[in-house]
Amino acid sequence: MLDNYLPVLIFILIGILVGVGPLVLGYFLGPRRPDREKDSPYECGFEAFESARMKFDVRYYLVAILFIIFDLEIAFLFPWAVALEGLGMVGFVAMTLFLGILVVGFIYEWRKGALEWE
Repeated sequence: MLDNYLPVLIFILIGILVGVGPLVLGYFLGPRRPDREKDSPYECGFEAFESARMKFDVRYYLVAILFIIFDLEIAFLFPWAVALEGLGMVGFVAMTLFLGILVVGFIYEWRKGALEWE
């Protein structure tokens, strides 16, 4: 009975080796040249320890919204496409409505200039 689980165990061990092996090699063999820039915290394109009242660029929010739009679309589109025959016309109309709402969000992003980089 345990012979059936041997391939699964080997697969798990190889997966752990492939995932953890490069990290361990990088830790032991990688160069260590710390400086002030590398050790400083970095978040959202500006220094983390400035005034909390500073103006925040809205493009970060727009890019996040854009990511959510396309992420949600893909996450719902694949299962819907697989089960489309069973869902019938109601499922088709529901997904068309969902994609329409996402297109409205995409047009909003486009109008606000989130797709244009400086």
